Amino acid sequence: MSGTTPGAKARMPLHWKIAIGFVVGLLFGIVVHYGIGADTPWVGQLTKYVTTPFSQLFLSLIFMLIVPLLFSALVVGVSEMGDIGSLGRIGWRTLAWTIVLSGLAVLLGLVLVNLFKPGAGVDPALAQQLLTDGADRAQTIVRDSQTSATGMEMLLSIVPQNVIGAAANNANIIALMFFALMFGIGMVLTQTPETSVLKRGIEGLFQISMTLIGLVIRLAPYAVFCFMFNLAVLFGWDLLLRLGLYVLVVAGALALHMLVVYSLALRAVGGWSPLAFYRGVQEAMLMAFSTASSNATLPTALKVADENLRLPKKVSRFVLTIGATANQNGTALFEGVTVIFLAQFFNVDLTLGQQVMVMLVCILGGIGTAGVPSGSLPVVALICAMVGVPPHGIGLVLGVNHFLDMCRTTVNVTGDLAIAALVSRGESDDPASAGTDAASA
Repeated sequence: MSGTTPGAKARMPLHWKIAIGFVVGLLFGIVVHYGIGADTPWVGQLTKYVTTPFSQLFLSLIFMLIVPLLFSALVVGVSEMGDIGSLGRIGWRTLAWTIVLSGLAVLLGLVLVNLFKPGAGVDPALAQQLLTDGADRAQTIVRDSQTSATGMEMLLSIVPQNVIGAAANNANIIALMFFALMFGIGMVLTQTPETSVLKRGIEGLFQISMTLIGLVIRLAPYAVFCFMFNLAVLFGWDLLLRLGLYVLVVAGALALHMLVVYSLALRAVGGWSPLAFYRGVQEAMLMAFSTASSNATLPTALKVADENLRLPKKVSRFVLTIGATANQNGTALFEGVTVIFLAQFFNVDLTLGQQVMVMLVCILGGIGTAGVPSGSLPVVALICAMVGVPPHGIGLVLGVNHFLDMCRTTVNVTGDLAIAALVSRGESDDPASAGTDAASA
């Protein structure tokens, strides 16, 4: 007998609700844009007193949770490398490959988004109107960014003199992330009963932050409606063209990174046959695509690592457990492309130094991003604010986010397994269990 209550209705998945909000808001906005006109008085009143305030409230709730979420996630992600002392080279090789592959992912994404410019070509007057109508906070951020440090001062500002001040100022949030990184390393190097208690406390902070983020995300369908209505009223069909190009750039960059970069690394460094590797991990890839969650895919990833790839368990369990949170190659790529896309859309000219800063924050953000659906959205809003791009622009991508989330999660999980395969070279639980047979298949 089924355990469900008779007559109970299954809840509609959140991503479907967001999709409905996206489509309805977009269509309603386009009808108003072409049928009534954005200059009609009641339309202005609606956007000024209803849709814009609600969308700003949604963003404010996200910003409210950014500091505790990123600090706790980054500290927990790094401190879980507590096995580095016992595993030695395994831990450091895992960290090195995570940084290298995340860096390559972000670099590839930035090259493609600058090459194809999916956000460029929007009428500057319309973009400025959107900025003015719905972004008093964004105007302040843009104004502050014009006096921000550059060059050597920018590099020195990464190390905060006052971490509380860094946490209070979104424009210098990378300093907080640096402190969290150092704090996590300190916890790895300080193995005492007291630090174990502290670690559990920070894990509790992370869990609370994730619970609150989950509650806030429930408002996303309504916020997406408001975002898309406001944007469609101003931009009409041009918005659809820009979103389509953006999706193609993100999906294309993710595919190139997974199929080309991973394959080259597996063949050249790990001695693996890429075809054999992808045959072995396809179950985990399908699970990642369907759930859009690295954490939810972890049991399946561990299973294929043991049964299909035959990796040493001491390597696979360490790398995959850490990787579910700390190795988010696809997420880092998505964050970098999205920030540059929004900068192009709003005609915010980012210097090469600012784009390098975006790249560095995306790499760190990949370590600190939660391995759950839409876990990267607060990080995208954060990076936008840091470089002077209107953070309310994330409303543009929320409607297509679930599909892209499925794609980037597939890259994330595949990357975790690829790193486990790379680190496994020369390692084994016992001489008979090395993964050389699977690698040469």
